[in-house]
Amino acid sequence: MINPVNHALTDAAVRRYMVEPYVVAADVYALPPHTGRGGWTWYTGSAGWMYRLVFESLLGLNREADRLRLAPCMHPEWGGFAVKYRYGGTLYIISVFRNEVADGGNSDATTVTVDGIAQPGNVVLLVDDGNEHRVDVRVAALFRGNGAAPSQRVAD
Repeated sequence: MINPVNHALTDAAVRRYMVEPYVVAADVYALPPHTGRGGWTWYTGSAGWMYRLVFESLLGLNREADRLRLAPCMHPEWGGFAVKYRYGGTLYIISVFRNEVADGGNSDATTVTVDGIAQPGNVVLLVDDGNEHRVDVRVAALFRGNGAAPSQRVAD
């Protein structure tokens, strides 16, 4: 109910919801005559909490002043994901991949590199140098798949 995109999947759903499908509503009415209608879209902190849930808890991108701590919590079917993160005039292209090992094997610890240089503590020191930087994150994980390649998710 909280994800506004789900209220815009059909023309009928859009007519019922009646608010922007890109803004989290504080209310979704349950009683006639407004059943299914969204409300209070621009007066809520819900969008901020949803942003924090997705970026901090799920994707594991936590900004602490001029540092970005990386602790992704990926769905088991995800092979990885990519995020474009802007810090001032600097673009960080972050790619997160799962370390895949055979069943019963040992996975390595999570590692982070920036432009090919290992970063201790899974933390990226953010610099506003106007350049583009490549961040690669390898997440420790045991792959228990059916041999099919997991899909890759991308967020901007």
